[in-house]
Amino acid sequence: MTINQMNFLRAEAAAEPDPVPTTVTKQTQIIAIYGKGGIGKSFTLANLSYMMAQQGKKVLLIGCDPKSDTTSLLFGGRACPTIIETSTKKKLAGEQVAIGDVCFKRDGVYAMELGGPEVGRGCGGRGIIHGFELLEKLGFHEWGFDYVLLDFLGDVVCGGFGLPIARDMCQKVIVVGSNDLQSLYVANNVCSAVEYFRKLGGNVGVGGLVINKDDGTGEAQAFAEAVGIPILASIPADDDIRRKSANYEIIGKPDSPWGALFAELAANVAEAAPHQPKTLSQDQLLGLFSGDSVGRDVVLVPATMEDMCGVSSLQKPSLEVVYETV
Repeated sequence: MTINQMNFLRAEAAAEPDPVPTTVTKQTQIIAIYGKGGIGKSFTLANLSYMMAQQGKKVLLIGCDPKSDTTSLLFGGRACPTIIETSTKKKLAGEQVAIGDVCFKRDGVYAMELGGPEVGRGCGGRGIIHGFELLEKLGFHEWGFDYVLLDFLGDVVCGGFGLPIARDMCQKVIVVGSNDLQSLYVANNVCSAVEYFRKLGGNVGVGGLVINKDDGTGEAQAFAEAVGIPILASIPADDDIRRKSANYEIIGKPDSPWGALFAELAANVAEAAPHQPKTLSQDQLLGLFSGDSVGRDVVLVPATMEDMCGVSSLQKPSLEVVYETV
């Protein structure tokens, strides 16, 4: 080795290495949205994802409801071929599922439906698991989306519907609720699931509550305060929103009268920190409502054997031998 070569190697060894990146330049936010069936998750998600796309974000919307209605509003009422249905057909034909078979787009929003079995023909939770297994084969973890929004039923307790929380498949959960007891009961259960899995080492938190069909009575806001999560948006109970939603019309557009509402929701969802919520007892949950609304003043009256049989029953002496203790 010559002297020049040795000097070159010494100079190269003395040079400081390039710094190792300590921050992720682009990280996908995977957000699971939970709520009672029919509370308006699909409506909220379709408009939220559309607004995010209009703001220049790359968004993937995945419907995880066996009804497969998450994307119907986004596509003007048209149904997407579901992943489970397509996978079954392709398997019977000896073919592989391709992205274009199950993922469709509109104005910058990419969307797909996992689907589920028909009534009585299989487990919906197992369908969810199968759907995500297929997504992984299609390269789910390599896709470069800014946001992946997952639509899950909150009032189905099957383990498959708890996957995002149980397996840390998302960074945070958003709950959609309203000023009614049943939707807040579901929201409370979702908070309970998050709390349970965090105790087992999970990292998922609740980003906040979206109040849909807000009539101003305040129960949903009181619930959010009680469990310790922020309100990300309050979507009013408005005839214009109801009518346009029923006609499969997107209102989460920048030039829409409701554009500012969904732009604020998009910003709040993006920035929401994963909170560790409290869980309310049944009495605490009922306490958010007036007694007239939930029948809190009802007294539990024990039934008798006469009630059950419809006739008077004769109390017969027991033949049991009772020994006196000394």
